[in-house]
Amino acid sequence: MRNLSRFCLAALTCGTLALTAQAQTPSTNAPFALKNGDRVVFYGDSITDQRMYTLLTEQYIVTRFPNLNVRFVHSGWGGDRVTGGGGGPIDLRLDRDVTAYKPSVVTVMLGMNDASYRAFDAGIFQTYADGYKHLVEKVKKDNPGVRLTLIQPSPFDDVTRPESFPGGYNAVLLRYANFVGQLAGEQGAGVADLNNPVVAMLKKANATDPTNAAKLIPDRVHPGWGGHLIMAECLLKSWNAPALVSSVRVDAASGKSSAQNAKVSKVQAKDGTVSWSALESALPFPLASPDPNNAAPYNLAVASSDFVQALDQETLTVTNLAAPRYTLKVDGKGVGEFTKEQLAAGVNLATLNTPMLQQALLVGRLTQLRSNVHNSRWREYQVPQASDPQAAQFLPTLLKNLDAADEPLTKAQRDAAKPRAHQFVLEPK
Repeated sequence: MRNLSRFCLAALTCGTLALTAQAQTPSTNAPFALKNGDRVVFYGDSITDQRMYTLLTEQYIVTRFPNLNVRFVHSGWGGDRVTGGGGGPIDLRLDRDVTAYKPSVVTVMLGMNDASYRAFDAGIFQTYADGYKHLVEKVKKDNPGVRLTLIQPSPFDDVTRPESFPGGYNAVLLRYANFVGQLAGEQGAGVADLNNPVVAMLKKANATDPTNAAKLIPDRVHPGWGGHLIMAECLLKSWNAPALVSSVRVDAASGKSSAQNAKVSKVQAKDGTVSWSALESALPFPLASPDPNNAAPYNLAVASSDFVQALDQETLTVTNLAAPRYTLKVDGKGVGEFTKEQLAAGVNLATLNTPMLQQALLVGRLTQLRSNVHNSRWREYQVPQASDPQAAQFLPTLLKNLDAADEPLTKAQRDAAKPRAHQFVLEPK
């Protein structure tokens, strides 16, 4: 296949690219965990404060379920522990940064700071266990019916660099993660493992490209976009996120078609060219790094994981083609060349630079913008100005105006996520 865009570089590296088999798409009978009208608060320390795995999670949900009305609040604060931190003690943090938004879903990821970057210490661990139990009990008490997802903390990188002490810090975090899993079971909460799958990805990446593998978690604590992508995958999997974007099948000989999560019409075959229109019900998840200047580690993370197979399948299958090779065009733009055998086996459009992917990228930019406005409201005005008597005159009005800006930004984000009909053409080479 030639003329591939930069968006599928990572998938090419791991051999999945646009070529896909039906068996690669996992299926589950469990419904997606979020519901219409949900309000989700992401709570945690600096890793959540990065607003990376949380934004990627939001972007996936908005593009995969464009008709699902779910709101998102990103409430991570750097340095936080189960007792609180720079944003205030834990009860204040929970009242102001969680309960104030009337959440129906709350995720919690804490532990990286709590374990204190040292060998396991029973006293330090007990403080964590007691504090985490208090956090969960308070969130449940103050938000009746809330659905909690407790996140087992993301890893300290003991893969690409030597351990800091015998056994390494991530082994300590895994003991904390075990507690989180047990607490989730006791409290009827969901649990998401953001440690073991990321470590598995790091090990595979390190075996392939040690230089870029070390950039996946540059300071060993805070992942870059590639690490956060896999963390978002882990959280989404815990919520039963589907792999399917859409699946379209066209028989070039009979003109018949079938589809999942899409509607196909106007199938025509003339002079060897096959064309049809399709309106999908979702958009693909873009595989382009949000930071183009650091694309290599991101691409390596995709190549070293099952993200494409597990969460990004936009399958096109065309059978009974006559010519040996075809150019696929979408809305008049060439997006790739394929043999008839590849098309009969199925290709994954999510890895190609299609108009659908460009639309999803716009959703991503709007998702970032909306989050930036809220983060500014919270971190630049609401919290630092709360104790300033002079700010008391203008702060309520300012916060109200910033809150009002969220509505049109959310509308723009959701409008951009609505799929559009596209014209597909296969031209023989």
